[in-house]
Amino acid sequence: GQGKRCDLNISTNKSSHHTDLFGDDILIVRRGQNFTVTLHLKPGSKEFKQGETKFTLIVETGPLPRKESDTKVSFGLSDSTVDTDWSASAITGPSGNTVSVSINSSPNSPIGLYSLTLDQEGQKTTLGQFVLLYNAWCQRDAVYMPSESKRKEYILGQHGVIYRGTYKRISGTPWNFGQFESGILDICLKILDVNPKFVSDADKDCSGRRNPIYVTRVLSAMINSNDEGGVLVGEWYDFEGGVHPGTWTGSGKILRQWAKSGPVRFGQCWVFAAVACTVSRALGIPCRVVTNFGSAHDTNANLVIENFYDENGEDMSDDSIWNFHVWVDSWMTRPDLGEDFDGWQASDPTPQEKSEGVYCCGPAPLKAIKEGELTRKYDAPFIFAEVNADVIDKVQLSNGRMVEFGGSTKSVGRFISTKAVGRDERHDITHQYKYAEGTAETHICTHTHTLHTYYSHSVIGPSEQPKKNVIQMPISMYEFQFCVIFHASGLSAQILLFLNKQKHV
Repeated sequence: GQGKRCDLNISTNKSSHHTDLFGDDILIVRRGQNFTVTLHLKPGSKEFKQGETKFTLIVETGPLPRKESDTKVSFGLSDSTVDTDWSASAITGPSGNTVSVSINSSPNSPIGLYSLTLDQEGQKTTLGQFVLLYNAWCQRDAVYMPSESKRKEYILGQHGVIYRGTYKRISGTPWNFGQFESGILDICLKILDVNPKFVSDADKDCSGRRNPIYVTRVLSAMINSNDEGGVLVGEWYDFEGGVHPGTWTGSGKILRQWAKSGPVRFGQCWVFAAVACTVSRALGIPCRVVTNFGSAHDTNANLVIENFYDENGEDMSDDSIWNFHVWVDSWMTRPDLGEDFDGWQASDPTPQEKSEGVYCCGPAPLKAIKEGELTRKYDAPFIFAEVNADVIDKVQLSNGRMVEFGGSTKSVGRFISTKAVGRDERHDITHQYKYAEGTAETHICTHTHTLHTYYSHSVIGPSEQPKKNVIQMPISMYEFQFCVIFHASGLSAQILLFLNKQKHV
């Protein structure tokens, strides 16, 4: 027999790529960084000589590997690797037939399962498989994160705390993300492979996986089962025939159950967000779970209310404004929008609204949400409204129906919370989403005219008694959502009316 042709040096490579926590016995590397494999050339083949021996390496991913899609790349040996593209360099081992090859992947490669093939003068030998992930340690990668303590938390952190309750009574629940448990990475890649975009155009989808913006958007659709075959079924009332959302303590069980038998019953917002966080961290995208207390949501006939019970079974819900809502922030650059919008991006895997025909939401840059730049994709107006909506007392629709609202400007979007880096404490990130109430920057955004219709009305001065406004609206069955944004003076306001015509009524 010929013996093994290639040693993938799994443990050494995993250790230098920060993938040694994965329980899987497969080579897992991060893009834009060298890994080393040892080749045993055929007995009787000419001794390897630096600069003379010719061979080519081929890496391929997806069902239809193509050079044009960057899902198939061939490269020869050079004197040294380059850190901008797939490349390889070799050094001869102790015997002339053993060659150590250093391979560098492009920091812009599609992530996923790859095969590695050696082409020696036309004779091809499969050397093995490896999984390529995003690399927050690599400056050229779109998910690069400069701080080691943040990388430890947002990629390598396996345990977290998810905040729930009301702003008066915030409680932290421990969660086991479990992204490194054996078999989980495979399941995360399977989620990408059953997504409808892959099914309709596998070549384009696999090529798109170079881009964390694209993958994050796919995940925000695939974690809920409202479209084809997603991970979790949302349920807020009847938990017959499934698991009560409040009893899950980690993502691993949910993901394994999905892989075995399809959509898992049941999830609510924090479960959707926690599973999205697990998958993002597994794939190498820095991610954090975020809770917003007093989260505004549409108030049409399909109103979804987050039911939350305290330990004594007391209902702590409130009809028109969820007591809390949970989503995720993922870290990446936004070359599509410009570097002003790099950094944290909000996306929401809980099925609420359709975006481009699918139940997904985001990623929207926190910078755009804070500055009110609501034309910045994806779904910035929706997330903006969740943290900024004002609640108006009464609105009369054109059909005469009155809709009741309670509360005030300050009840929406408070104590926006996530687990602190390196500590099990609450870190308040409200300032990353919005300016402090009443500061000059709490301004009307000027870029929203293409998306929205404005209705103006005056707001009473501080000395007067509040009076209830009734606003006539030419709306029929469309869903609507309000946010009132105050000028710095606080004396005039505009109501931002957000129409979403795609919602099934």
